[in-house]
Amino acid sequence: MKPINVRQFFSQFPDDAACLAHMFEVRFGQGYECPKCKRSAKWYRLASEQAFSCQWCGNHIHPMVGSIFEKSSTPLQLWFYAIFLFTQTRHGVSAKELQRQLGVTYKTAWRMGSMIRKHMAGVDGERPLGGNGEAVEVDETYVGGERPGKRGRGAAGKTIVLGMLERNGDLIAKVVPDGSTKSLAHTVARNVKAGTEVVADMHKGYDALEHRFELKRVNKDRDGYVGPDGEHVNSIENFWRHLKCSIKGTHVSVSGKHLERYVKEFEFRFNRRMRPEAMLAELLTRFPELDV
Repeated sequence: MKPINVRQFFSQFPDDAACLAHMFEVRFGQGYECPKCKRSAKWYRLASEQAFSCQWCGNHIHPMVGSIFEKSSTPLQLWFYAIFLFTQTRHGVSAKELQRQLGVTYKTAWRMGSMIRKHMAGVDGERPLGGNGEAVEVDETYVGGERPGKRGRGAAGKTIVLGMLERNGDLIAKVVPDGSTKSLAHTVARNVKAGTEVVADMHKGYDALEHRFELKRVNKDRDGYVGPDGEHVNSIENFWRHLKCSIKGTHVSVSGKHLERYVKEFEFRFNRRMRPEAMLAELLTRFPELDV
């Protein structure tokens, strides 16, 4: 199945009413038990507000409450279309692009993009990786903060991102405060199942992993990108390359304060790389409770 195109999108969601009806159906649906009278009910759309009323007691439910749309005055169809745009690219959507496409202010576009990334992270979740017989590549990268003539780990102002990638499986990436054992090894231990084969480079922050995992190391200075037994972290490094090129090409730069949400956006997209047609459906049918 292919992802839907823009014509199909507007056929499915022609106006705000259709978007609200969709949210009601995926979150509640006809026959939903009224929280007030405790009866299975038929629900009627209210013309005066974005809510549905119980046939028995008149209690209202608001489909947008608890979602990223709850406190927004932006038309719901524009929100849905913005989410559609996020699923149509491998490189992300800038606030300026949202501003141009949606006809909203830059401030509104920036907030919408930020909230959509938060929603993507919530939908993606963080299922523990690995298990017996599985291998997880672990690596850290340094994003932003470059000064002319000074690159890599020594460059001031860089933000560290830790990545954990199950071979032929999902990815979890997190912004961490530093390259210490507490930040690296402990984060891996919280997100990878015990007994997993973990492959890492020679960074000392991973040394403690040998007590919990089958730890294999890649000595890039001695062996290059692939060790004598075939161990490597090339898959996670390919993800870093795509992440950095996309940020540079789409957003130019991202501050450390907001980097986590951009990382989670690319994590969501990467984890659906084999089923891109599922992205829009998931984002418009699953609404985990978020602090908005």
